[in-house]
Amino acid sequence: MEWLKLARRVIEGYSLTKEEAKEILAVNDDEVLALVHAAYEIRRHFYGKKVKLNLIINAKSGLCPEDCGYCSQSIKAKTEIDRYTLISKQTIVEGAKEAKKNRIGTYCIVMSGRRPTNNEVDTVITAVEQIKQEVEQIKVCACLGLVTEDQAVKLKAAGVDRFNHNINTSANHHANITTTHDYDDRIHTIENLKKAGISPCSGVICGMGETDDDIVEMAFALKELDADSIPVNFLHPIKGTKLEDLDDLTPIRCLKILALFRFVNPTKEIRISGGREFNLRSLQNLGLFIANSIFVGDYLTTDGQAAKEDYQLIEDLGFEIEENPFETESQHFKIQV
Repeated sequence: MEWLKLARRVIEGYSLTKEEAKEILAVNDDEVLALVHAAYEIRRHFYGKKVKLNLIINAKSGLCPEDCGYCSQSIKAKTEIDRYTLISKQTIVEGAKEAKKNRIGTYCIVMSGRRPTNNEVDTVITAVEQIKQEVEQIKVCACLGLVTEDQAVKLKAAGVDRFNHNINTSANHHANITTTHDYDDRIHTIENLKKAGISPCSGVICGMGETDDDIVEMAFALKELDADSIPVNFLHPIKGTKLEDLDDLTPIRCLKILALFRFVNPTKEIRISGGREFNLRSLQNLGLFIANSIFVGDYLTTDGQAAKEDYQLIEDLGFEIEENPFETESQHFKIQV
């Protein structure tokens, strides 16, 4: 495969077939640099040298009745993590202010659990309303679980810009990961958010025993859903979870996966998310030639690397932090560096 030619076709509007997508995952390791270069051509065309920064606040931890095999917060997990109910409105607001000081473009309010209560949604709403009044130019993303259409409408009215609800894996593999909800529950939630006018953020976790076909299906499912932001997580196996013994990923494999998502969803924000440091290791720099977004700081129950290392990485690559998170997609589409 001539990857650079394929990348230029994608830039011109060509949509990959599933067979071509599978070739990306099957590429020989000695072709990976050529693949990364081709993926960078797509990234550069739509996003230039900009890097979007995201920060998570773990607003409610543990106490989750779901049985997701990867998650330390699951009721089935035998893990030692912090467990607490929803934090105060003011703590959420102060977190947003701190994020802005550190040049974070998107502030992610994340709650554990199957679905939020109306009281929990009301707390998030009042926090978001205050953030929008007191913090300039910061996007607010909420990740609250399965929300109703009515709750989605209220979150939109409060000023929530984006809502994260990952598909996590393929429809075919879903029952191997969790049984307390099904794949369609997740799709239904994403559709509720879209109806309310909230930008959908939905991604995956790779390294959970899925096949190449599963990964391809994930990428195309997110294309079909028209997710604006696609976080690509790589399993960080946590002791005490069902998947604690899975460690099948290599840095090279992760680069191929990132390239696949970039080729299939060329205009979308591709974010290297949980498990970045654990799985990409010394090849994190190459990952940013494909993805245009990262989380800074810690994840929900696992540690990230020191924020200063992320800022240094961006500077060393000659990239720039995106200072205006509300820059429109149409502006990105015109970028050609």
